[in-house]
Amino acid sequence: MKHPGQLLRDELAGDATIQPFLGIYDCFSASIAAKYSTNLFLSGFGFSAGYYGLPDIGYIAWTDMVAAAWRIRQILPGHKLLVDIDDGYVDVHTARLVVKQLERMGVAMVMLEDQTRPRRCGHVDGKLLLPLPEYIDKLNSLLLDRESICVLARTDASGDEAYRRIEAMSKTDVDVLMVDAIDSIETLTRLQNHTNKPLLFNQIAGGKSPRLSIEQLREMGVRLVQYSTPLLFAAQQAMTEVLDALVESGGVLPRNPHGPSVGVAECFALLEANASAASSTVPEK
Repeated sequence: MKHPGQLLRDELAGDATIQPFLGIYDCFSASIAAKYSTNLFLSGFGFSAGYYGLPDIGYIAWTDMVAAAWRIRQILPGHKLLVDIDDGYVDVHTARLVVKQLERMGVAMVMLEDQTRPRRCGHVDGKLLLPLPEYIDKLNSLLLDRESICVLARTDASGDEAYRRIEAMSKTDVDVLMVDAIDSIETLTRLQNHTNKPLLFNQIAGGKSPRLSIEQLREMGVRLVQYSTPLLFAAQQAMTEVLDALVESGGVLPRNPHGPSVGVAECFALLEANASAASSTVPEK
């Protein structure tokens, strides 16, 4: 059985249409997203919100993220998982350990950013960057260690610095590149002239990047598309709406105005499918 990272690398090497990476924040959101794409993204933004109830500014412990990835792999072994490891949790030795553990459990790809502490969400102001040589050294250490897992190098730089960093990252053995918070189609198009590596484009509601369809992005040569937080934001909105309706009705459970409501049977069916998958999971080779 091929490692999921090698399967993704095979797709990147050919002309295959790669399904979008849908952002998830726990096993429940992963279970829903799994019906819409074979590729899932364990987002740092989403995980920090769902697990800690805190903004994604450096609170995540590497052990918590590794444990979350392991739980998702147990219930969805047939899906390819991209895991956000932020800056590798500061220390290069920790970064190497994290990647090795994720690789052994069958994670397809990790995302390593070039921010330094205190880190920020990619679509907010005030980000601080590691000196480029320091980041490249950390990136190369992971690349020398990995066997099958894909590595995505992310920069949070903007302007000319983004092009400079993309060129430097392109000289490594990294599999995929990403510039977060791309501000325009022109910037995205220009980036293509600075690398021969596959690009991933990240979309987040309320973020700095333009809203583009998958077809538009593919026409511009973008191989991978990522949606970081649609389920997290949808959950916040839906939970607010249902609790408002519950209060307004005097405590009578509201009906879903948009169609059939999810109840015990529908939720149990989703979870029962996960239990079946987990009980039949075999170790990756």
